[in-house]
Amino acid sequence: MSRQTNGVTLQQLHYFIEVAAEGSISAAADVLYVAQPTMSAAMKDLETRVGRTLLVRSARGVSLTADGAEFLGYARQVVEQVALLEQRYLGRPPARRLLGVSAQHYSFVVDAFVRMVKDSGAAEYEFSLRETRTWDIIEDVRTLRSELGILYRNEFNRKVIDKLLRDSGLAFHPLFLAEPHIFVSRSNPLASRNRATLADLAELPRLTFDQGANNSFYFAEEILSTLSSKQEIRVSDRATIFNLMIGLDGYTISTGIISDQLDPEIVAIPLDVDERIEIGWIGHTAIALTDQAQRYLAEVRGVAAGFGVEVLG
Repeated sequence: MSRQTNGVTLQQLHYFIEVAAEGSISAAADVLYVAQPTMSAAMKDLETRVGRTLLVRSARGVSLTADGAEFLGYARQVVEQVALLEQRYLGRPPARRLLGVSAQHYSFVVDAFVRMVKDSGAAEYEFSLRETRTWDIIEDVRTLRSELGILYRNEFNRKVIDKLLRDSGLAFHPLFLAEPHIFVSRSNPLASRNRATLADLAELPRLTFDQGANNSFYFAEEILSTLSSKQEIRVSDRATIFNLMIGLDGYTISTGIISDQLDPEIVAIPLDVDERIEIGWIGHTAIALTDQAQRYLAEVRGVAAGFGVEVLG
């Protein structure tokens, strides 16, 4: 079987994928145990063969051009298909599974990730899951540190989020619509209620996720972020926010999807407001998702469907 198509070799495609992932030719060379001049020459030859500039080189590393982002999508598909062909017809072992996900702080994101890893059946894999700030999710996907990101959108933040995504060459794809809930500890006085109102929350500490330097209402992970609260605590991770729910009877507003197995001390109570939370994934407009990314999104939809929410797409 020839390993060259239209003058581009599979080795060059492998090199290019690693350069895009690392954001650096020298770093990619180190990962693949290739001399840096060899890697650099391979990238220049690849650009010559395709007749387009794929990489923008600077002192800080490399980034993809618009053509480079589109080319990366095709390169990933070719490499994946060749790996499947070799596995089926040449008896080669399955390829190492790869996936990077960046997300806001949602329990269902972790639940779906656990299911994906368990169901992958891969002998070798390299997965990453980053729970992080809204701005950083967009940056992770824009720079290809992660293949996809998961965040929420509603009528309040839609225009700002969509413009930022467009400017970054990204797009939002809806996954499901959720009714707002509050998360509280099982010992909270509201834990036994069928529904909660905003008035019920007035005397409780509101817990929100800190957005760092980009601490705009539009980047908040919680709806109704513009409403004032007498007691508010910002945190940076989900473990801390759950501990504060238990220790201080605090609450946060989220989707209502929470795993009893992963978070047994926290319960979700519907919040009586006229709002909906639209959860979606973001990715490059010019780069097709890998099979592994699509499998992960299928697990996210499965988790959501198990809670009776409206799955989209």
